[in-house]
Amino acid sequence: MDKSLYLAMSGAKQTMLAQSVHANNLANATTTGFKADLAQARSMQVFGGHHPSRVFALSENPATQLAAGPMQSTGGELDIAVKGDGWIAVQRADGSEAYSRDGALSITADGALVNGTGLVVLGNGGPINIPPAQKLEIGIDGTISIVGLGEGPETMAEVDRIKLVNPDAGNMEKGRDGLMQTRDGTNPPPDALVRIESGFLEGSNVNPVESMTEILSLARKFELQLKVMQAAESADRSSAQLLRIS
Repeated sequence: MDKSLYLAMSGAKQTMLAQSVHANNLANATTTGFKADLAQARSMQVFGGHHPSRVFALSENPATQLAAGPMQSTGGELDIAVKGDGWIAVQRADGSEAYSRDGALSITADGALVNGTGLVVLGNGGPINIPPAQKLEIGIDGTISIVGLGEGPETMAEVDRIKLVNPDAGNMEKGRDGLMQTRDGTNPPPDALVRIESGFLEGSNVNPVESMTEILSLARKFELQLKVMQAAESADRSSAQLLRIS
């Protein structure tokens, strides 16, 4: 009874953790540039001051699905989408560098270029600031050019260039804030081969049907584990009654 209860309890707990991963994916099925988290279960032996004869279930998030999401045409001059591999460098609230595929850019009142979640977009020399302009264009290599207020189109000048990077996929991981970062903590240099498409946004790469199916499957597994725990409780009561009779 003790072993079956322990196994069912650990299995139910890990099933709930796996379900939270898929629920988060489903909740972000329409989030610009979101990358789905992967979840898997495996067996783990219980080590300690005894022979590791017991095994429990362990749910883990081994990696993030880095496949590109669908391209969505918006026509916005500040909307960009990375074509193929690559990332847009942004600045976290603590000042550290992170990476995102969220290209829903906008300009704040003080001229800072930010993405859809309000994070400052980085250029090759740091945070990008845009002077007042009547026209703005973003080139395929991330170069930002503007026509100043009251000036003609012939005065278009380059302001900055969005920092686009393409580190090794094996060195990328998702942080607790949902932003991508390098595993070794280094900031990769700009990659001149990364290209963007203006007037487009990249959608989430989450498959809603697959996520919903996984959630329903995990719910059935959780119910089964609860039934095992109830059976263990029933067996324990029966054993206690036999001991009282004897």
